[in-house]
Amino acid sequence: MSHSLRGYFLVAGSQLRDPNFFKTAVLMVEHGPEGAMGLVVNRPSSVSVSQALTGHLDMPDNGELVYVGGPVEPSALFVIHNADQMDPSEGPVVPGVFMGSSADIFEEVVTECSPDLKYRVFCGCAGWGPGQLEQELSRCDWLTVKADSEMIFQDNAYEIWDQLVSRCFQKNRLLPFACEHPEWN
Repeated sequence: MSHSLRGYFLVAGSQLRDPNFFKTAVLMVEHGPEGAMGLVVNRPSSVSVSQALTGHLDMPDNGELVYVGGPVEPSALFVIHNADQMDPSEGPVVPGVFMGSSADIFEEVVTECSPDLKYRVFCGCAGWGPGQLEQELSRCDWLTVKADSEMIFQDNAYEIWDQLVSRCFQKNRLLPFACEHPEWN
């Protein structure tokens, strides 16, 4: 492994047909010699956060949906958020985006009533054993793009994959879009 992909999106390539990852964007939250973990950011479920937490937390329905984070540990809930003051010991995944590191932080995030707080709750995650992700990358199953908070917390999650694929193609173009001689394209 040449470098960690923590803080990057894995963007499913068009040839990746695994139904768990077809047209997905995965925010990588961990990547090292022991393996990798990420969260699919573009698959909202039909379950609200308040419904998912019924019996655990008493909270009003604010319209936030639980996202399907991946096929691993589907009954586990994970949270990412933009509140750096909630857990000063946790470093950002990307600037302005943090992974909830405990049940207390999870509860604090989902019950916070700040208009500036953004968060996403995920059921399940994506996981790779040692060397597994590197094999998939070498087969060109995934494209990689540096992640940013605007894309992670985008209102229309269904547009994320298309936008990231477009970013990948723009980044790897041989000629610029606007050129003096369009007949060369």
